[in-house]
Amino acid sequence: MQRLDFIYFKDSPKGGRGVFTADYIPKDTLIEICPVLVLSNEDREKIHQTFLHDYYFLWDDQGKQAAIALGYGSLYNHSYQPNAYYQMNKDGQSIDVYAGEDIEPGQEICFNYNGQRFDESPLWFEAK
Repeated sequence: MQRLDFIYFKDSPKGGRGVFTADYIPKDTLIEICPVLVLSNEDREKIHQTFLHDYYFLWDDQGKQAAIALGYGSLYNHSYQPNAYYQMNKDGQSIDVYAGEDIEPGQEICFNYNGQRFDESPLWFEAK
């Protein structure tokens, strides 16, 4: 399983696109395995001057490597009250998205961009 068959993306009320579900997702369900492209520190610095700046994840503990999530990985929106969370799978080079609570059909699937589910630290942009 790479992704639940019934998740989809569309325009989000949060802005841009988001990931939604057409079916019920029980808590702790693996929603998607998003393969990543790991970038070096040099490449990470270059993307700060591009549109990709807002779409990468920090990949190492020093904040030098970055990863671009494939699949729907870069389309999940941020929430300080998320219904999902992600885990970095460094060995498998993926970001794995899980339901943090039951998610009802039609709901947008969101996780906290700070990495920890309920971390309310400020983001690098103004959250809507």
